Amino acid sequence: MSDTPPGPAAGEPGAAQATAAEDPAAPAPLGVPRTPTGDARVDTALERLTDADHLAADGHVEVYEDVHRALREALTALDNPIASTPHDNRS
Repeated sequence: MSDTPPGPAAGEPGAAQATAAEDPAAPAPLGVPRTPTGDARVDTALERLTDADHLAADGHVEVYEDVHRALREALTALDNPIASTPHDNRS
């Protein structure tokens, strides 16, 4: 029997850190801060990066490609502001 107290249960604060300490290969958040940009499309795409925190490395590619696609679409929309800005064409 071990004298080590049980760690936090899954879903509780500190659970990811406990898992990482027990299994260094387990997924763990990187803790990289994300500063809001003020552009909802960009902020939503960057927030999607948090999904990678809970995936094994082989699952990161899908998340990164999704974020890249969303950021590329946001940049493309800057080239065509009329199409990206809803307007009321009533007189």
